[in-house]
Formats: sequence, structure tokens, C-alpha cells
Amino acid sequence: MKTELLAPAGNYTKFLTALHFGADAVYLGGKAFSLRTFADNFTFEELSSAVSFAHLQGKKVYVTVNIYARNADFVALTDYLQELERIGVDGVIVSDPGIVYLIKKVAQKLCIHLSTQANTTNKYAVAFWAEQGVSRIVLARELPLKDIAEIHETVPNMELEAFVHGAMCISYSGRCLLSDYLDGRSSNRGACVQSCRWKYEVRALDNGKENGAWLPVEEDGKGTYIFNSKDLNMLSRLKELEDVGVCSFKIEGRMKSAYYLATVVNAYKRAMRGEDFAVSERELFCVAHRAYTQAYADGENAHTVNYTDSQSRGEYVYIADVLSGDGEYASVEMRNRFKTGDKLEVLSADGNFRKEFTVEEIIGADGNLTTDAKLVQGVYRISCPYTLKKGDFLRRKTVGE
Repeated sequence: MKTELLAPAGNYTKFLTALHFGADAVYLGGKAFSLRTFADNFTFEELSSAVSFAHLQGKKVYVTVNIYARNADFVALTDYLQELERIGVDGVIVSDPGIVYLIKKVAQKLCIHLSTQANTTNKYAVAFWAEQGVSRIVLARELPLKDIAEIHETVPNMELEAFVHGAMCISYSGRCLLSDYLDGRSSNRGACVQSCRWKYEVRALDNGKENGAWLPVEEDGKGTYIFNSKDLNMLSRLKELEDVGVCSFKIEGRMKSAYYLATVVNAYKRAMRGEDFAVSERELFCVAHRAYTQAYADGENAHTVNYTDSQSRGEYVYIADVLSGDGEYASVEMRNRFKTGDKLEVLSADGNFRKEFTVEEIIGADGNLTTDAKLVQGVYRISCPYTLKKGDFLRRKTVGE
């Protein structure tokens, strides 16, 4: 089986971006029963359209139905699962054993992928889920490569999917109560407020001061990010993951921007094709990210927390979405301000990747020349010597500015 590159899509635009930059499959959520309720997500009409579009290109769509359900959810779940079966989704990603049970009763043609939220960390659990009709396990992020190899050897017919890039959770396989405790929003029902990314201060009571003033105890002047995990980056370990039986490389990020998605999918796809590894590796620093880690690939790791800050900006600024191009001009939709004389770089899935050009002419939507593209989401025609495609991006280097 050819190893699959699996990308997230928080909305239809990001779905198209993932496919444009080479994803073999996309995972996404509907408006209910998904663990990313703050993403735009998909109406049922959009889900149906996405499945049809992907299948025309030989790509796959997996739908997240990965909440931990309560009794009241199951009437609506029955109808929803049957509709997903009818439109031909390629799999549903499930955490709850009750939902697995329901699928086997009411939508038997659906392929069941067990979510990482289910904490599958050993070969016997995988064997158990195989007996329940699960066709793929999304492995717990806590597993080292040697354990994955043993799982594959024990249950060779089970498809194994592993996260290779993106945000990590401070809690075991994402099972977290912090958001619910601090803000009343349950992560296990899709409403996580990412309170692990907040800045915290540990304070000690000074009884020697009038009214008992608090004394801050801080890592440094910025406060501390004591729950903030580093970002996963397994780009250099893809061959090892294949060798131990992983058949799907999963990128995290249904809440991330289309530009972030394009950059990361492009980097991993090029690495999987055997292109210049150093280029792909450098690309992963072009977008906002936390310090990178390979987490538990080699076993226990006490250095997975990003204490310094919540997130560092990337080495490039996202400038514009490309709408069309003819080799002389490109039509773009502005995302960050740019001017004539600026040097821009192309992010694309084809041979225009990383090509640079200087903007010599900008034409506004009114047909008049301008030197400053400052209207947010304004459409401009700009001079560009390359034939760009709809779905490409333009960016500008920030380092050294």
C-alpha cells in the first residue's frame, strides 16, 4: 500500500488547498459530532461536494465523528452516519465505542478509523479493535517507533495512521479536562479553548506584607507557559515510520490557515517524493510554529514543553492568494500589505515553487495603477513573470527586516 499523506481541512477553501498541494486524503468535520467545533467545518452539502470532488481526483475524504457521545446524541447520530454512508465518505474517525457499535448497526458500509483520542497504545488493544470491525487505528502520539513495529507485526492487516506534524497536546492522547475546568467548555465534546497555550504565573503568598500581597514566581519576565507543548515534526523520520508499518502520515491543523496548510503539505509531499530534503525542512520554519520536537519516537522524552512563548512567527509573511496568472500578470487577493518594489516569493506545488520576483506594477480593482496594495482582501493585478495557478500563494521574507 502506498503511504498516504493525510491533511486537515477546517473549511472548503482549505480542503481545496490541501488537494492542490498534494494531499492524498483529507480529514474534516461536519457541523456536529466533531472535536473542532471552533473551525468553520462543513455543511452537509459541502461534505457531499467535497467527497465527489476528491473522488474525481482519486483522493479520499475522512469525516471526524470523534466526540465522546451522550445518550441524547444517538438519534441525530444515526441519521448523520447513514447520510455519510450514502454520499460515500471513505472513512469516519471515531473515538467512542458506542459510536463504533452504532455504525455496525446502522451504517455497515462505513470504514471505521479509530481516533487518537481512543488512546490506542498497545498491540492487544489494536487486536481488540480489529475484532470490532475497525479498519484503521490512528495511533496515540505517545508511542515510540519500536512499539509501532510490534503492533504491526502482531496485527499486520490493520492500517496504522500516525501524526507526523503539528500541535501536540499536554494531556494523554488529547484527553483533557483543563478547558472544561477553567472555561466550562469540554475538549472531549469539541469545544477546547486551548487553555494549555495560555501564560500562567505561579504565585506565593507573602504573609509579611499588609493584606497578604502576592509575589509572582516566574520563569522569566514574560511569565511561564507551563502546559504549552512543542510542535511535532517528523519530517526526517518518514522512512522509519514506513518501515514500522505506518501507512498514513497525518498533519494536524484544522484550525490553521490555508497558507500554513499549503506550506506544510507541500513540504511533506516533496520530501515523500524524494526531492531536496533541506528545502522541505526549511519550509517548516516559514510558518508560525512552536519549537519542534520528535516527541516520543525514541521513547520517553522530558523535553516536549515549549516554555519560552506560546508560538513563534514564521520566516515569511503571507501576502496574497493567487486567483489566476498568465505569465505577465497575476490576479491576487491581498492578505497582508505590499507595495511596488517588494520582492515576493511563490508558494506553489509546481515548478514555480520558491521563485522570486519584484513587484513593478500594481493595478487596483478600479483599473487604476497604485503603488500600495493596502485594501485587505482587495483584488489586484500585479506584474509577475511566472504563470501562476489559482490556489498558489505569495509570501515575503521577514528575517532581516
